[in-house]
Formats: sequence, structure tokens, C-alpha cells
Amino acid sequence: MKKHKLVLASKSPRRKQLLAEAGFEFDVKTKEVDESYPPELDVYKVAEYIALKKAAACQEFLVEDTIALAADTTVIQGDQLFGKPKDRDDAIRILKLLSGTTHDVVTGVCLFTADKQESFSRTSTVHLDPMTLEEIEFYVDTYEPYDKAGAYGVQEWIGHCKISKIEGTYTNIMGLPVEGVYKALQNWD
Repeated sequence: MKKHKLVLASKSPRRKQLLAEAGFEFDVKTKEVDESYPPELDVYKVAEYIALKKAAACQEFLVEDTIALAADTTVIQGDQLFGKPKDRDDAIRILKLLSGTTHDVVTGVCLFTADKQESFSRTSTVHLDPMTLEEIEFYVDTYEPYDKAGAYGVQEWIGHCKISKIEGTYTNIMGLPVEGVYKALQNWD
């Protein structure tokens, strides 16, 4: 990365935290993006599709020797896709549906410059123990997970007390598959 500057095109405090903890130096520049997607799109492709939309919206941030990173995370249980909850009731509804399930967390990533683009996604499987309504309400009221796909953060109470097993990477569930980003950047040139 010595030849390039990195720009994180995301408001996510977790993505910012993960990149910083991995030793990356970067700037944060964001733009509002419509996160809708075609209804016929395979649910496992939605996160990468939205990451690509975010990348397209952030082209103006690119200057010479800059690589930008856009990402999006979704939660999938069965054929149902869960993004960020709209409000408290929606967060409770989502967590009731995910309680006691095995579900997938998919993060789509797009790395791009003015003349090159590479995108990929990673899937991690989460085994979530059953939760009582009291536990769900405690979590939602304490952690206010309104900016988190699936209405929970793996780095918070649910991750510490209710996730019994993870297949895949923890950082992917947090919102950025850091190992995949690192490998892609190592091989950029």
C-alpha cells in the first residue's frame, strides 16, 4: 500500500475500527446511496451489488494513487434477507426471526481506482442461540442496533452471550472481511 492512499467509502464505525486495527492508514469519504436492489437478485449477491453501487457513487473521491473501498453487509436466514432495522419494533421482529437459527452474514466489498475495480463477497455462518423476548428487548434498548444488518452486532452482547458458533471470519460478521481486503490490496498491482 505504500504506492497508494486508501479511502474508506463507508460511514460504518466498525469498518473504520477494523481497518485501523489492521494497521491501515486511510481517509473516510462518503456519499448517500440508494441501497435498493432488483427483487429478482439472488439474496447472496445483494451485498456485493450494493457495494458496487456505493463505489459508483464515490468515483469523485478518486485522485491519482488512491484506492477506495466500499462495502455492504446483509444477513440471510433461509431465503429471507435482513438489512438494517427501520426502528425498535423492526429490530425486535428481526431478532425474533433470527433467534435460535443458523444464518449467514454476507459482506460485499468493492475496491476501486479511476481505472480498475475488483469486487468480492465473503459469507460467514452464525449459530445463534434462542433468545427470550426480554433478552431481545434488553439488547435493542441497550445497544440500539439500528445501523446493523440483522439488527445485531457480533461485537456486542449478542455476540458475547448468544452466538455459540461461527463458521467463517469474525471480521466479516462485523462488516468487513479484513483478510480478503488485505489479500486483494497485496495483489493490487
